[in-house]
Amino acid sequence: MSELFVVGFDGSDPARRAVNFAAARAKIAGASLHLVMVLEWSAYSFHTPEELAERHKRREEELERAQATVQPVADELKAAGLEVTCEARHGHAGDLLSAIAGEKGAVQIIIGRAGVSAIASRLLGSLAITLAQASPVPVTIVP
Repeated sequence: MSELFVVGFDGSDPARRAVNFAAARAKIAGASLHLVMVLEWSAYSFHTPEELAERHKRREEELERAQATVQPVADELKAAGLEVTCEARHGHAGDLLSAIAGEKGAVQIIIGRAGVSAIASRLLGSLAITLAQASPVPVTIVP
Protein backbone atom coordinates (compact mmCIF):
# COMPACT_ATOMS: atom_id res chain seq x y z
CA MET A 1 0.00 0.00 0.00
CA SER A 2 1.31 3.45 -0.88
CA GLU A 3 1.57 6.31 1.54
CA LEU A 4 -1.47 8.54 1.96
CA PHE A 5 -1.60 12.29 2.50
CA VAL A 6 -4.80 13.81 3.90
CA VAL A 7 -5.34 17.31 2.51
CA GLY A 8 -7.73 19.82 4.02
CA PHE A 9 -9.60 21.67 1.28
CA ASP A 10 -12.18 24.45 1.54
CA GLY A 11 -12.07 25.97 -1.93
CA SER A 12 -9.87 28.90 -0.89
CA ASP A 13 -6.59 29.98 -2.51
CA PRO A 14 -4.55 28.77 0.50
CA ALA A 15 -6.29 25.38 0.29
CA ARG A 16 -5.53 25.18 -3.42
CA ARG A 17 -1.86 25.88 -2.69
CA ALA A 18 -1.95 23.04 -0.16
CA VAL A 19 -3.46 20.73 -2.79
CA ASN A 20 -0.78 21.71 -5.32
CA PHE A 21 1.96 21.14 -2.75
CA ALA A 22 0.49 17.77 -1.76
CA ALA A 23 0.12 16.72 -5.40
CA ALA A 24 3.75 17.52 -6.13
CA ARG A 25 4.91 15.57 -3.06
CA ALA A 26 2.59 12.67 -3.88
CA LYS A 27 4.07 12.39 -7.38
CA ILE A 28 7.59 12.26 -5.97
CA ALA A 29 6.71 9.76 -3.23
CA GLY A 30 4.26 7.66 -5.23
CA ALA A 31 1.68 8.52 -2.58
CA SER A 32 -2.07 8.92 -2.84
CA LEU A 33 -4.18 11.85 -1.68
CA HIS A 34 -7.43 12.08 0.24
CA LEU A 35 -9.01 15.53 -0.03
CA VAL A 36 -11.33 16.47 2.83
CA MET A 37 -13.74 19.38 2.92
CA VAL A 38 -15.05 19.96 6.43
CA LEU A 39 -18.17 22.00 7.05
CA GLU A 40 -18.21 23.30 10.59
CA TRP A 41 -21.51 22.36 12.21
CA SER A 42 -23.04 23.61 15.42
CA ALA A 43 -24.11 21.03 17.96
CA TYR A 44 -27.10 23.14 19.00
CA SER A 45 -30.44 21.48 18.35
CA PHE A 46 -33.89 22.82 17.61
CA HIS A 47 -37.01 22.01 19.59
CA THR A 48 -39.62 20.73 17.17
CA PRO A 49 -39.53 17.70 14.87
CA GLU A 50 -40.18 20.01 11.90
CA GLU A 51 -37.19 22.18 12.76
CA LEU A 52 -35.00 19.10 13.17
CA ALA A 53 -36.13 17.79 9.78
CA GLU A 54 -35.36 21.15 8.15
CA ARG A 55 -31.95 21.25 9.79
CA HIS A 56 -31.17 17.74 8.50
CA LYS A 57 -32.25 18.75 4.99
CA ARG A 58 -30.03 21.86 5.05
CA ARG A 59 -27.13 19.77 6.33
CA GLU A 60 -27.49 17.27 3.49
CA GLU A 61 -27.72 20.09 0.91
CA GLU A 62 -24.55 21.66 2.31
CA LEU A 63 -22.71 18.35 2.05
CA GLU A 64 -23.82 17.95 -1.57
CA ARG A 65 -22.54 21.46 -2.41
CA ALA A 66 -19.26 20.77 -0.61
CA GLN A 67 -18.80 17.50 -2.48
CA ALA A 68 -19.50 19.36 -5.74
CA THR A 69 -16.71 21.79 -4.79
CA VAL A 70 -14.05 19.20 -3.92
CA GLN A 71 -14.86 16.54 -6.55
CA PRO A 72 -13.63 18.55 -9.58
CA VAL A 73 -10.30 19.12 -7.84
CA ALA A 74 -9.98 15.39 -7.19
CA ASP A 75 -10.93 14.66 -10.80
CA GLU A 76 -8.30 17.12 -12.05
CA LEU A 77 -5.62 15.41 -9.96
CA LYS A 78 -6.73 11.97 -11.16
CA ALA A 79 -6.42 13.20 -14.76
CA ALA A 80 -2.84 14.19 -13.90
CA GLY A 81 -2.13 10.59 -12.91
CA LEU A 82 -2.54 10.71 -9.15
CA GLU A 83 -4.55 8.33 -6.99
CA VAL A 84 -7.09 10.59 -5.26
CA THR A 85 -10.20 10.20 -3.15
CA CYS A 86 -12.28 12.91 -1.56
CA GLU A 87 -15.09 13.49 0.88
CA ALA A 88 -17.11 16.23 2.52
CA ARG A 89 -18.18 15.95 6.16
CA HIS A 90 -19.69 18.02 8.92
CA GLY A 91 -17.84 18.56 12.16
CA HIS A 92 -14.84 20.27 13.70
CA ALA A 93 -12.06 20.50 11.10
CA GLY A 94 -9.16 19.70 13.44
CA ASP A 95 -10.90 16.75 15.04
CA LEU A 96 -12.15 15.34 11.74
CA LEU A 97 -8.87 15.71 9.84
CA SER A 98 -7.07 14.01 12.74
CA ALA A 99 -9.63 11.21 12.93
CA ILE A 100 -9.62 10.65 9.17
CA ALA A 101 -5.82 10.55 9.10
CA GLY A 102 -5.87 7.92 11.84
CA GLU A 103 -8.66 5.86 10.24
CA LYS A 104 -7.02 5.84 6.82
CA GLY A 105 -3.47 5.29 8.03
CA ALA A 106 -2.25 8.58 6.56
CA VAL A 107 1.37 9.59 7.01
CA GLN A 108 0.75 13.34 6.88
CA ILE A 109 -1.93 16.03 6.96
CA ILE A 110 -1.45 19.00 4.65
CA ILE A 111 -3.39 22.27 5.00
CA GLY A 112 -3.10 25.80 3.68
CA ARG A 113 -2.36 28.69 6.00
CA ALA A 114 -5.45 30.85 6.33
CA GLY A 115 -3.49 34.05 6.91
CA VAL A 116 -5.28 35.27 10.03
CA SER A 117 -3.38 37.55 12.35
CA ALA A 118 -1.61 36.14 15.38
CA ILE A 119 -4.01 37.86 17.74
CA ALA A 120 -7.08 36.54 15.91
CA SER A 121 -5.55 33.09 15.96
CA ARG A 122 -5.08 33.29 19.72
CA LEU A 123 -8.59 34.55 20.31
CA LEU A 124 -10.48 32.35 17.86
CA GLY A 125 -8.37 29.25 17.75
CA SER A 126 -6.74 27.91 14.63
CA LEU A 127 -6.90 24.74 12.59
CA ALA A 128 -3.10 24.67 12.47
CA ILE A 129 -2.84 24.95 16.26
CA THR A 130 -5.50 22.28 16.78
CA LEU A 131 -3.76 19.91 14.39
CA ALA A 132 -0.36 20.57 15.96
CA GLN A 133 -1.81 19.42 19.28
CA ALA A 134 -4.18 16.64 18.16
CA SER A 135 -2.91 15.14 14.93
CA PRO A 136 -1.65 11.55 15.06
CA VAL A 137 0.69 12.31 12.12
CA PRO A 138 2.95 15.20 11.05
CA VAL A 139 1.20 18.31 9.76
CA THR A 140 2.45 20.49 6.92
CA ILE A 141 1.13 24.05 6.71
CA VAL A 142 1.54 25.53 3.24
CA PRO A 143 1.91 29.33 3.08
